[in-house]
Amino acid sequence: TSSHTRLGILNNPSSKIKEDNTGIARGILTAFLIQNNSNLKSFLSKLSKEETAKSLAAGTKIAKFIIPGMDGDTFEKKYNTLRLDIIKTHQMFCQEVLKLLPGQMAVMSNGR
Repeated sequence: TSSHTRLGILNNPSSKIKEDNTGIARGILTAFLIQNNSNLKSFLSKLSKEETAKSLAAGTKIAKFIIPGMDGDTFEKKYNTLRLDIIKTHQMFCQEVLKLLPGQMAVMSNGR
């Protein structure tokens, strides 16, 4: 680990992109946009749990998973206004530039 390490996420979904199946992806993107590093790490750990995915799929609002220290109002506003176009752009980049199949995962590194 290092304070000089950067992390980014590209979404490469295997199914049709819709509001109801992108909750976690939109939550992650929103957190990357507005949270500081310590809140981001804690929030991503919470979102990456299987029970969180099941809960969101069952209709639980993302606000339930906001952690202490996060500005919940700012998060919710950004989350609710984040367009699906960004996920579609990620998908296109993954498949057209990186030549990944839909849903295929990869790790990219751009280090020294």
